[in-house]
Amino acid sequence: MSRNVGLLSEAPSIAACTISRDVQKFDLLIEDMQNVAADRWGDLGFNEALTFLDQPDAEHLDFVVVAIDESDEGDLEPVVAIIAAARAKGVRVILVAEDVSPAALHQLLREGADEFIPYPLPEGELLRAVSSPKRGRGSKPSAAADTPAEAPAGGGHSGVVIPVYAMAGGAGGTTLAVNLAWELATLDKDLSPKVCLIDLGLQFGSVATFLDLPRREAVQEMLADTGALDGDVLDGALQTYNDRLHVLTAPLDLVPMDLVSPADVARLIETARVNFDYVVIDTPPVMADWSEAVLNAAHICFAVIGLDMRSAQNTLRIKRALAAEGLPFHKFRFALNRAPGFADLSGRSRVKRMAESLGISIELQFPDGGRVAAEAADQGLPLAEAAPKNALRREIAKLAKSIHEINLAEAAPQKVRARA
Repeated sequence: MSRNVGLLSEAPSIAACTISRDVQKFDLLIEDMQNVAADRWGDLGFNEALTFLDQPDAEHLDFVVVAIDESDEGDLEPVVAIIAAARAKGVRVILVAEDVSPAALHQLLREGADEFIPYPLPEGELLRAVSSPKRGRGSKPSAAADTPAEAPAGGGHSGVVIPVYAMAGGAGGTTLAVNLAWELATLDKDLSPKVCLIDLGLQFGSVATFLDLPRREAVQEMLADTGALDGDVLDGALQTYNDRLHVLTAPLDLVPMDLVSPADVARLIETARVNFDYVVIDTPPVMADWSEAVLNAAHICFAVIGLDMRSAQNTLRIKRALAAEGLPFHKFRFALNRAPGFADLSGRSRVKRMAESLGISIELQFPDGGRVAAEAADQGLPLAEAAPKNALRREIAKLAKSIHEINLAEAAPQKVRARA
């Protein structure tokens, strides 16, 4: 498509346009634009877009698609200016991004982009974005997409996404997810981070049981229509545990794993991320179509294993699967549950041999929580409330504190640069 602004100005039938440094890098976007807008779309560079959006003819546009990749992340000012100019004209802004950091996406969504779609585009996702409800002309992003009203520790930074996986049934993935989320949410009585715990075990997720929360129909309704998902919709599906932890339970009914698409999961996580400081995800032991969306959104993943053959075999399988698909296995941090004690030299030797044979580093070793951990789950209580002196609880609390301290340390330079 032409990059000539004059041609766009002379063609009132133009209903949309792509805006990028080089649209040829986004060949799949070209195909989708042709399917959505036929011949009623044009293509502009960043500088040309600002000129065109300042003209009256820009008001005839239904939407613009701003396409960026990692090479654009170093200078987002032109993109921010384009979003502002489009919003001033009441034009919908759809952001298509490839290999762009969550912090950059968060900034652009806060500046007013209406939708975010990862590139390569999931099938039909551009059409869904174009068809979803549109904000009013010149309106600001909703407060839910901005810094939370109650400024949590960390100064309202974009959230850290932490999926937790169990490498075998009963390894303790949900135990870690629930208790890690609770420890993060209660780090400080007054200035604790704002934490969201999401149960993606759509069929047999048990976070609701671990916290004695009811499963609600609102969850399934939200997942079935993520096109309208925003901070308010998410808030309507969430529950709070003891007024500290926000929880999205599994749906009320048994639903198929493909109830949600990769784009649905990406939108859910992104909406949670821009509204919370930490998003902990209890991830089911399955590899679904949307599993890649979880991995791409994650800042760090915890994989809980046991000192057994099931965990070892499944770790090798997922390692091979992610390598074959080019997915980020490097994000995984392995946590051994029910680890042998300090004096158990034979057990410690087995741990070392297991790590060497799998080609992984077991960075965390959690002690056996014993019968107390199982009883706490049955009673719907975090370990911190059921057994605060339990050895497993103490180690998870240390992990939560370490994560928060690292996050604050990394966020501090960003705050200094923002003030400068």
